[in-house]
Amino acid sequence: MRPTVHDIAAAAGVSLATVDRVLNQRPGVRHVTREKVENAIRELGYIRDVAAANLAKGRTYPLVFILPASDNSFMHGLNAEIRQAVLRSPAERTDIRTIEVPAFDPTALVSVLEELSREKPCGIAMVATDAPDVRAAVDRLVRERFPIVTLVSDLTGSLRHHYAGVDNIAAGRTAARLLGRFLGPRKGEIAVLAGSMLVRDHRERLEGFTSVLAEEFPDLAILPVLEGRDDPEVAHRLVTDALGNAGIVGVYSLGAGNRGLIRALKEKSVDRTLTVIAHELTPHTRAALLDNTIDAILNQDAGHEVRSAIRVLKAKADGLAVIEAQERIRLDIFLKDNLP
Repeated sequence: MRPTVHDIAAAAGVSLATVDRVLNQRPGVRHVTREKVENAIRELGYIRDVAAANLAKGRTYPLVFILPASDNSFMHGLNAEIRQAVLRSPAERTDIRTIEVPAFDPTALVSVLEELSREKPCGIAMVATDAPDVRAAVDRLVRERFPIVTLVSDLTGSLRHHYAGVDNIAAGRTAARLLGRFLGPRKGEIAVLAGSMLVRDHRERLEGFTSVLAEEFPDLAILPVLEGRDDPEVAHRLVTDALGNAGIVGVYSLGAGNRGLIRALKEKSVDRTLTVIAHELTPHTRAALLDNTIDAILNQDAGHEVRSAIRVLKAKADGLAVIEAQERIRLDIFLKDNLP
């Protein structure tokens, strides 16, 4: 059996109240008595259940999610998952709020982080814009003992505690292999629609995609990347212009803005010899899969990412270990035939 506080009290010859004061580092215990209690803890191998202690004390965890203000379906879905987490707050002892910042704006993100450093929440989950100023702000907060989790898009090289998202290089490689296999022996050009190269998830997807095409499908040439800023209207205009190129045989949408992509494809009445791979299963991409406008969707579970971020932030606030296998985010591949 695991040793208890009663065992510690008996071994040290002190009261339960004294053991509680030592465990919680409160004053009022003589040095010699504190040493007796600490020796008993070591000899018995006592490991404190911090989560249970916090439950007994009724501790609440104030958490902040920082998201880009963006009119795209994936971010709407991520917001919806956070709202579900808010509904679970009484049971999970969390106090969650969301702050939106302009998309792909490092200065705005740094400003919010600096403001939060004065408010001192228990943890921050953020969709990161990969910029030196953002990295410096995150590192500063971590050194000040703020738990930080990056969500969806990582901030590699920073001191952030955890990343809740898919392996984006693997996602890009998977997209390239699907596209290459679907196209078979055909030769031609591939249009790539991104949000912005300022975010690491888009850069990593492009890196993985480019490497597999170069290694295994050299007859497929990637055109200059279209940066639609995850805005459906901008994406619609860029894709419409690109589809004027008769040499395009495939499209890879590695970010959001898929509503604009789908509208452009439908307006051009694109020949179904064009193969299209996109990210994130939303009502719009689901419909496009079903009517053959899109051939395959790579999806990350936004609900899992939000729940993972909350678990990790609470664990870090309590100084507990993270169960890595539980927090691994899976990449799903959906065709029209296996939609959930």
